[in-house]
Amino acid sequence: MALLNFKKHDGPVPGRLSPEVESFLTGFSIEVMPRTAEKVADFRAILPAGTRVYIAHIEGTPIEDMVATAKRLNAEGFPVMPHFPARIIKDSATLADWIARYQGEANVDQALLLAGGVDQPHGDFHSSMQLLETGAFDKAGFKNLHVAGHPEGNKDIDPNGGSKNVEDALRWKQDFSTRTDARMAIATQFAFEAAPVIAWADALKEAAIDLPIHIGIAGPAKLQTMIKFAIACGVGPSLRVLQRRAKDVTKLLMPFEPTDVISDLAAHKAANPDFNIAQVHFFPLGGIKTNAHWAIQNGGSSAVPVSA
Repeated sequence: MALLNFKKHDGPVPGRLSPEVESFLTGFSIEVMPRTAEKVADFRAILPAGTRVYIAHIEGTPIEDMVATAKRLNAEGFPVMPHFPARIIKDSATLADWIARYQGEANVDQALLLAGGVDQPHGDFHSSMQLLETGAFDKAGFKNLHVAGHPEGNKDIDPNGGSKNVEDALRWKQDFSTRTDARMAIATQFAFEAAPVIAWADALKEAAIDLPIHIGIAGPAKLQTMIKFAIACGVGPSLRVLQRRAKDVTKLLMPFEPTDVISDLAAHKAANPDFNIAQVHFFPLGGIKTNAHWAIQNGGSSAVPVSA
């Protein structure tokens, strides 16, 4: 499999796409789940030193599995940012327990706080704002707290369309950032087209929301896989990119890669240095190794693995 043969090359070619892409991908992060992390023998063989690894907490995943994955990644030298989905956290005691476990066993000091993808809360919490308000993360000395962003809206938050509730929540989080010692940032849902992302990021800036944005990008995957996740996650305007491609039957079996969206965003960032997208966050929809291999082939020095 080509995926496993990338070490046969002399090394990643710097700026395979462009110097702007290489710069834009510097410091990218990636997301895993305990069951997908188990498929990777050693993350040092596929990820650059210091890569932040988010651990998605899906409903039904035991906290023991989450902590074990965090401990393993920390031991391999990667800073870990586990998800704290409000709606699956029963109460303040459960939240405190999770924080203590992550800190005590895996040296975790950062978290992504989000509502979570379940309809009915399991207990006292239904939003990331409630988690922040407990003060538990500040008390524990967490250094980074990320919150969710939705460049194309979110029907769970704004069921009637539009983005008013999403924007109000971000304003609240912007205000909270002035009351916490932690560094805050927005980690977004993935998108497939640069224009809606640029418009959304510029609108936030105009609204005086200046939290750094870590833009979600879907890693390479089959077109059918991309469309399935896009529909499930409520990706709206940029879904048309996939729909146009789906009309070409010759491309149905070929993986869809993030080349265009990343190139366009990188070019915009190069032309507008104050553009508020700070980093790329990969959702490896087609597999962690596949995503890492794409970054190695296209990101130049920004993606050289630890053990390359």
